[in-house]
Amino acid sequence: MASGGLMIGLGLYFLKNAGLLTSGLSGAAFLLHYATGWDTGLSLFLLNLPFFALAWATLGTRFSLKSFGVVALISLMLDHLSAMFVVGQLHPGFAAVAGGVLIGIGLLALFRHGASVGGTSSLALHLQRRRGWPAGRVLMSIDAAIFMVALAVVDPKNIAWSITSALILNLMVTLNHRPGRYMTC
Repeated sequence: MASGGLMIGLGLYFLKNAGLLTSGLSGAAFLLHYATGWDTGLSLFLLNLPFFALAWATLGTRFSLKSFGVVALISLMLDHLSAMFVVGQLHPGFAAVAGGVLIGIGLLALFRHGASVGGTSSLALHLQRRRGWPAGRVLMSIDAAIFMVALAVVDPKNIAWSITSALILNLMVTLNHRPGRYMTC
């Protein structure tokens, strides 16, 4: 699980350093950062709190505790990774592809071990389990709403790169995560 969280944190760090967005509550945290300057990691953690309640009630204690730990790790990484290494120059295209791949692989690792990054991932797993809705499609729908709101805050070129990243991330989840393949709780 730590390796999944590390991959997601690194992928998010790439996206943030290129001025891009991402999906789910991480995308909402990025929007808050771009619009207000608030800490991205702290925003991510606080936005996730209501979704931990959903996860606890519907996906179980074990899943919720694992996800809580992963979100805490990612939140710390987002706000403190720059003290460990600095990205001097990062092309948005590379950040979009590498970030999408890293986050997608990280999510698959978490799903495999019965955890997620909380928020929309927990909601997507819940809907997949309860209603049979594919997790990747649920995530893509939420992403579309976030990117529409982003038009008010982020340069359209960066939104286009961000959408590319989200497509890669969600394609990885859609193609590789199947109901029954892993135990999610």
